[in-house]
Amino acid sequence: MVISVDVGTSSARASAYTADGTPVGGLYHQVPYEPTVTADGGVEHDPRALLTAVGTCLDVVCARAGRATVRGVGVTTFWHGLCGFDASGHAITPVYMWADSRSARDAAVLRDALDEPALHARTGCHLHSSYWPAKLRWFAREHPGEMRRVARWGSFGEHLELTMFGEAATSISMASATGLFDVRAGSWDAEALAAAGVEPRQLFRVIDRGDGRHGLRPEWAARWPSLHAVPWFPAVGDGAAGNVGSDCTTPDRIALNVGTSAALRVATDGSQPPPPGLWRYAVDRRHLLLGGATSEGGNVYAWCRETLQLPDDAALEQRLEAMPPDGHGLTMLPFLAGERAPGWRDSRRATVAGLALNTGPLEIVQAALEAVALRLALVYRLLSPHAARQHAVVASGGAVTRSRAWTRMLADALGHPVTWSHEPEATSRGAALLAWQALGAVPGLATVRAPLGETFEPDPAHHARYRLALERQRALYERV
Repeated sequence: MVISVDVGTSSARASAYTADGTPVGGLYHQVPYEPTVTADGGVEHDPRALLTAVGTCLDVVCARAGRATVRGVGVTTFWHGLCGFDASGHAITPVYMWADSRSARDAAVLRDALDEPALHARTGCHLHSSYWPAKLRWFAREHPGEMRRVARWGSFGEHLELTMFGEAATSISMASATGLFDVRAGSWDAEALAAAGVEPRQLFRVIDRGDGRHGLRPEWAARWPSLHAVPWFPAVGDGAAGNVGSDCTTPDRIALNVGTSAALRVATDGSQPPPPGLWRYAVDRRHLLLGGATSEGGNVYAWCRETLQLPDDAALEQRLEAMPPDGHGLTMLPFLAGERAPGWRDSRRATVAGLALNTGPLEIVQAALEAVALRLALVYRLLSPHAARQHAVVASGGAVTRSRAWTRMLADALGHPVTWSHEPEATSRGAALLAWQALGAVPGLATVRAPLGETFEPDPAHHARYRLALERQRALYERV
């Protein structure tokens, strides 16, 4: 088996998989955590807390595995996280997350100063607060003293490697989502680096995902003897692993993931630059993804759950399934963490229009979930022409695959069937399959497809109502 380490926005997981992508029973552990959110738009994780969570997950899985043979460790972490390291390799800043919007002003400056379409064509990324150019400018402006102490910038994946091995590199997958990397050239982009105010020596060496690292430091080798001599593969982005784990590695399948945020992604050969509104990231040098990620997803449901007087999940699900689509009279922009795809306006904030004396919590949560579905429908319109003519939309992520009501909203909003992935932990499974492929046990990513789950067909009448709702949402979007 291989062990998969999955470091997400809201939890860390460790699990084990055989070479055909089957999870090993009982070898799974999850540790939840929450980022620090500040009033000025900050969203941060303490890298030490994330490391502790990973360590706990591996402690449990390794103890349960006993003498079982481990062939390698696959790692996946959230894309876009930015962390500063001193000359000794210690993390000296928080991990600034994709949802941290404090650099929105810097992103606006860059949009005015640079040729964004040309930069987007090379790096696959828009000029936006979720990416590194704006974040690095913000950090230099707000923390000049600390900026001078930072020797290198990287992600949590590099922090994990530095801690466990004493050295680290960045995978092409992680580099491709920074806004600083030219995927086709295979190198850091000079113009993007200049805009961010950093030099190549301040970033980690870029390697492909198959270059495993061996030999844990003594304290970690003593803690996990079975993992000491096996290869640890560099972290790949969670979206890349999610596509692999949900078996969406060819153009005939679009991956729909709804976790803390949401995204639609399809495999592409990268021969054409990404169209406006979408991004292009990498699984590795040969496998690229075209997609769009929203800042809203399960976080919107979580906000409703924490803020409104809602019934328990089972009762709420039953009530939502019985409510007519778009029958609440509300129009909502769900930008609790700003906007990413397709408009990329990081200063946007959530808005609800149409509240009345008879509006209750159920109407608000239905409008919120529908609003997320409508934003994804806009992304789907941009993305679907780049998929195979006959394609499936495969949904993963606990935020949606635990809710039949929300899945039906998505199918009705997209106007296309949505099929649940059978794999509850698609990102972890993807990291494991990528490790198995690097070990030579999987000849091709499309050869290990698992059966899919239930398919939700769109209702034509509901789709028509959601098209009208989308026009209302678009009008509100432009008005505010």
